[in-house]
Amino acid sequence: MENSICFCDTGLLFDDCCGLYLRNNQKALSALALMRSRYSAYATHNADYLLETTYITERKYYSKAEILKWATSNKWQKLEILSFTENTVEFKAYFLNAENVPQIHYEFSTFKFENGTWFYVDGKFE
Repeated sequence: MENSICFCDTGLLFDDCCGLYLRNNQKALSALALMRSRYSAYATHNADYLLETTYITERKYYSKAEILKWATSNKWQKLEILSFTENTVEFKAYFLNAENVPQIHYEFSTFKFENGTWFYVDGKFE
């Protein structure tokens, strides 16, 4: 992928934004940065990153194959951050499903900081 505008909502170039985490193995410095990078991971079909950034006790509820299927069957349109705190992010992810029908995924996500790393714990959905 060329260095284009990042998939998340910052308007920065991918290499200067989520690419730092997805390509260069840097650690996200906040829950918000991790959430944005996870959205970009869906858009770039990076299931490994999504599993690695899920909190260890929660990983058993996810499979790489299922993550990849969800990521690849949708066309990711845009991310909208509604609110955030140090360890929560409320957002809407806009995408087209396999039938090209517009969809909105709403989530209130919780994150945990442990051993110098942010992890996704879980989300509440509407």
